Amino acid sequence: MIKEIIVATGNKHKVEEISEILKGLDIKVIPMTSFPEYPETVEDGAVLEENASKKAKEAAAFFKKWVIADDTGLEVDFLNGEPGVYSARYAGENCSYQDNNNKLLEKLKDVPYEKRTAKFRCVIAVSSPEGEVSLADGQIFGIISGTLAGVNGFGYDPVFFVPEYNKTFAELSPEVKNKISHRAKALQKAKEIIKAK
Repeated sequence: MIKEIIVATGNKHKVEEISEILKGLDIKVIPMTSFPEYPETVEDGAVLEENASKKAKEAAAFFKKWVIADDTGLEVDFLNGEPGVYSARYAGENCSYQDNNNKLLEKLKDVPYEKRTAKFRCVIAVSSPEGEVSLADGQIFGIISGTLAGVNGFGYDPVFFVPEYNKTFAELSPEVKNKISHRAKALQKAKEIIKAK
């Protein structure tokens, strides 16, 4: 039985979401930020699955512990799947969430509502200390809004509009987002993987 698991991300928002969704398990969740000496994984994979697996395996080998890692991408249909695997650095290295959102809105500025369809995808990798990786994924469909709205969440949440709720991710409460999001769906599957170990 897994007693503790390291979350291999420096993103505190992701750590919060992952910890919240894994709450029901009797597992201690340890954020990667507890180990400032750990070298950052170079995310050079062509797809989300490669990056998530690499992050999980490298950290598991380093710490000799179970590790959970994710890679997440926003895929906009009109832009042929952009920003995809480059979502976090869409506007360049060390860019802010605001920079990424501005670039996306600029690229879509004359695109009509019905052509602004998109999906958020999340791939979760769970690695054993020996480097055996299991993958889980989740996705949610939405529309890229024309303006930023809402103060919750992070990343592209202020522009990702969910028609069923008539709100952007950033306008939804964390409780609702953590039930319906791409990461929530992937983590529910990952939860079953962890339980079975």
